Amino acid sequence: MRGFLPEINPLREYSIPSPSLDRLQAIAGNLPKLLLTGRVPSTLESLQHDDLSIDELVAKNLDQDLRLAMVQLSFVAHAYIWGGIKPQEHLPEVVAKPWVQLAKLFDRPPVLSYASYCLHNWFLIEPEESISLENIGLITNFLGGVDEDWFVTVHVCIEHAAADAIEAAEIIAKCTSESSEEEITSLFHRMERSLIDVNQIFSRMPERCDPYIYYHRVRPFIFGSKDNPDLKGGLIYENQFNNEPQFFRGETGAQSSIIPSLDGALGIQHSTDSLRHYLNEMREYMPSEHRKFIENLETTSTTKELVDQSRNLQDSYNACLEQIRAFRALHLEYAGTYIHKQSKQKNPFGSGGSTIKGTGGTPFMSYLKKHRDETEKHKK
Repeated sequence: MRGFLPEINPLREYSIPSPSLDRLQAIAGNLPKLLLTGRVPSTLESLQHDDLSIDELVAKNLDQDLRLAMVQLSFVAHAYIWGGIKPQEHLPEVVAKPWVQLAKLFDRPPVLSYASYCLHNWFLIEPEESISLENIGLITNFLGGVDEDWFVTVHVCIEHAAADAIEAAEIIAKCTSESSEEEITSLFHRMERSLIDVNQIFSRMPERCDPYIYYHRVRPFIFGSKDNPDLKGGLIYENQFNNEPQFFRGETGAQSSIIPSLDGALGIQHSTDSLRHYLNEMREYMPSEHRKFIENLETTSTTKELVDQSRNLQDSYNACLEQIRAFRALHLEYAGTYIHKQSKQKNPFGSGGSTIKGTGGTPFMSYLKKHRDETEKHKK
């Protein structure tokens, strides 16, 4: 049981021999050195248009290999776009073409999203041991180092810890007035215990991810072009989209399916405004099967009505909401420490990107406060 993590461990290498895939693997694996030496642009611009072709994978429909290619192309593209002093406004066809091809296949935009940054970008250091912060490594990095790895592996382990809550949410969404209160209460307790584990893992973020390093060495690579003042004219994917600039959101934890699933199962609704629109927009960046799962929970769950009709369920329901509120409160705290405070300090060596917008292109502090407060208001 892995929640939204893939049931089969992500591949670290391609399962078929291919010069273009070997080339992609070599570039992706060497990104920290290429970024350090400023050689990402010259490396990509020296290639021919089909030198990173994924046609063989598409023809054979090798799902895991295709996911690995999506991870590597996403990292290579973002290294090219965000690896210099100023962002690139034009992505060469050698990367743009296979990236757009894969994005259409996966029904996601061609931008580094949470699925490729986290869900499909890890391996077990000891294959026989379970997923934990002591046994997870990243397949692909930008600059690499403890802080970047820790930031992502914490999210991988959060996804794993949330698996029981997600399974409980799926069951509870099917409960009706015919279901016993004991069963529903048990599901609430199961969800609460899982979320306690999630929050315990989340609380470990500061152990090995320093706010300064995060802001100046991790965060700059995960921005998008939509609502980004540093890329106002968007991004042109060479010989794709009729060479018209495209605008996509950057990677953000709001693209994780955990909280939207719990909101859907528990009947937590957000007021209709720009935030609500943004949360719905984030689903376009999720794997399609995750989107469908969330939509199913939202349309079938009568949990809130069941709780409204029974005082016996309210305490255990509130306990779940408290863990979700605590998660959102901790996220808000980290946004203050890792982004807001860092943006106030002068740094001659680099930039954390926009100080007004989050990596997803939002006024993150006000949005996170609203998330937290609306969760609290749903308590009985």
